[in-house]
Amino acid sequence: MIEADGLTKYYGPFIAIENISFRIPRGEVVAFLGPNGAGKSTTMKILTGYLAPTAGSARIAGHDMSTDRLAGATRLGYLPENGPLYPDMTPRSLLEFFADARGLKGRYREERIDAVVRQCELGSVIGKAIGKLSKGYRQRVGMAQVLLHEPDVLILDEPTSGLDPNQIREVRETIRRLGEEKTILLSTHILQEVEALADRVILVAEGRLRFDGTPAELRRDGAGLDDRFHELTKAASA
Repeated sequence: MIEADGLTKYYGPFIAIENISFRIPRGEVVAFLGPNGAGKSTTMKILTGYLAPTAGSARIAGHDMSTDRLAGATRLGYLPENGPLYPDMTPRSLLEFFADARGLKGRYREERIDAVVRQCELGSVIGKAIGKLSKGYRQRVGMAQVLLHEPDVLILDEPTSGLDPNQIREVRETIRRLGEEKTILLSTHILQEVEALADRVILVAEGRLRFDGTPAELRRDGAGLDDRFHELTKAASA
């Protein structure tokens, strides 16, 4: 459902990412780990078609995101870090706006809005201005609009960044429920997300792939996730 094949992105002499390859099958939740500046967001922007790679290819559900982006976008929901929301709108009006933008019509449009309101537990704030909501609720609003068109694949960039512990718990519960039926790539530098959510871990550092395996494999020889993260990212910068 998600394929990265030799993804490379240069900005002049600067290497953002180089030769990153992985494949994620249907129904897997993958934590995308790395320190700040490792290349996670660049990789995700290429996967979503927002950026063009210098080399390599990205596919969503078989659609090349450089040449067939619109078809790929129908299968994809993307939640960027600090995704844009309109503070003067309510969750209801925002969802109606995005439903119209995605071409949802008639009864199906209303059913999908009602479904994501329930799924993301927005009923108690549905008529409040988004600018007056907590960051946790704003993340839920962002998640709801990502889910409107029933995508098979979700790409989530730091969805718990800046949240308090209770809000983190709520967002994780939402992601866990979604992971029962969606393919999810979850960018994070918070190692607890791995323990809480992930079937698999992909780790990048200095723009290159350093690890691809299960959380148990990452904790090899009894080492904790903190130690292994430090080992892999320190080795990359040495």
